[in-house]
Amino acid sequence: MSRLIINADDFGLTGGVNRAVAELHGAGIVTSTTLMARAGACDEAIRISRGLPALGVGCHVVLVDGEPVLPWQEIPSLVDRGTGRFHATLSAFLVRLLSGRINAAEIQAEAAAQTRLLQLQGIPLTHIDTHKHTHLFAEVLRPVLRAAWAAGIVAVRNPFEPAWSRRATPNAWWLRRTQVTLLHGLEPAFRRIVAEEGFVTTDGALGVLATGTLDTATLHALLAKLPEGTWEMVTHPGYDDGDLARAHTRLLASRDREREALAALRLESGIELIDFSAV
Repeated sequence: MSRLIINADDFGLTGGVNRAVAELHGAGIVTSTTLMARAGACDEAIRISRGLPALGVGCHVVLVDGEPVLPWQEIPSLVDRGTGRFHATLSAFLVRLLSGRINAAEIQAEAAAQTRLLQLQGIPLTHIDTHKHTHLFAEVLRPVLRAAWAAGIVAVRNPFEPAWSRRATPNAWWLRRTQVTLLHGLEPAFRRIVAEEGFVTTDGALGVLATGTLDTATLHALLAKLPEGTWEMVTHPGYDDGDLARAHTRLLASRDREREALAALRLESGIELIDFSAV
């Protein structure tokens, strides 16, 4: 038996993303989502999730390209002091992280503030992950897990895509394929830290390589090769509306394509849909 979580990222980003998540959950496809605590449509996403008790909701911890929960003075190593926001690009964040200029205690404090904000709104969080998969890196992973543990969360996304899934994703951009392949070398440290901190996770994430190019053909190719185990399909559905354009996300037209592919999905027999509470 294969167990599959179909997770929609960026819940709360815009009304169009929220609408897509709710519709796909209602259609029996999306079983899980991750909510951005300070995104523009977060309040609406919280209201929607309260009416969908079977939808697993995790915290999509944002450390890049977003607004922090804590005052910038409490997390100076994480923010651009000129704007009070997180640094706008992943590359800028990683330069600071890998040169030792980001304070792990500040990561833990901000991750704790984001999870606490959602829990205080009555959201029973099933798991934790990070925007742009920053928890690939041990320097982010450990403080994020410690914040999650203190909040009663014990499941985390495994952001590493297995080789069989990467081979079943032929249309991915070559640069993204190179990045995903190179970053795979961080997986042993990820698994070791997850075990040390007492967390559970999946056997891997599908669709990471296909971010921005996921379509009906790729979705079916991935599911046709799904082996036994517990897996997460990472998706970014939405409606390409004006709010999405103003959110400065690079995933615009692709969100419509992913939504349409998921809406047309018919699962093979032998696949059980779950959320992170069952990992």
